[in-house]
Amino acid sequence: MNASAEAKTEQRRHWRQQRQLAMVQRADALTAAVHQALTELQRPGRLGLFWPLGAEARLIDPPPRWPGGLALPRAEAGGLVYAAWQPGDDLAEDACGIPAPTGAPLEPAQLALLLVPALAGSSSGIRLGSGGGWYDRFRAQPEWRAVPALMVMPHCCSCAELVVEPWDVPFDGWITERGKQLQC
Repeated sequence: MNASAEAKTEQRRHWRQQRQLAMVQRADALTAAVHQALTELQRPGRLGLFWPLGAEARLIDPPPRWPGGLALPRAEAGGLVYAAWQPGDDLAEDACGIPAPTGAPLEPAQLALLLVPALAGSSSGIRLGSGGGWYDRFRAQPEWRAVPALMVMPHCCSCAELVVEPWDVPFDGWITERGKQLQC
C-alpha cells in the first residue's frame, strides 16, 4: 500500500469514528436540516437520495418532499445508476448488497440534485467516502458531474484536511445540522 492509500485508510478510520459519535447526538438535527435545506433547493427533476448504512443520515424515513419525485442509487456491474423510488416500492439488493429500486436507470437530465453520504468533506468540496469508489466513478462521467451534488454529514466532519486523489470530483457543497454550506 502506498503512502497516499495508507493516509486515506487512516482518514476513513478517524472520520468514520467521528461521524458515528456525532450522529449519536445530532442525527435528528441533521435530518431536519436536510429537509429544511431541500425546501430552498427545489427545482424540476428528481431528488437523488441514498439508502442509509451505518451512521449515515436516515433521509428516507420520512422521505423529503420533492415535487419531481425521488430516486435511489443502484450499484451494477457497469457502475452506479439511479432509478425512480417512492416509499413502499419493492427493493432488491444491488451489487453491493444494498437495497435499491429495480426500475430502469434514469438519465442525468431527470435528476435535479444528488445527496451523497460522506465520512468527511474538505473546504474545496472533496468527499471522503467509504472507499468503494462508486460515487467517484459515477461523478467522473461529465453528464453526471453536471448534476448538482451535495454531501450529507455532521458539521464536525466538514472542512476536513483530506488526501486528494486525481479522480476526486469536487461536490457543490454540503448539508450539515447547521444547514447548507458551499464553503467553510
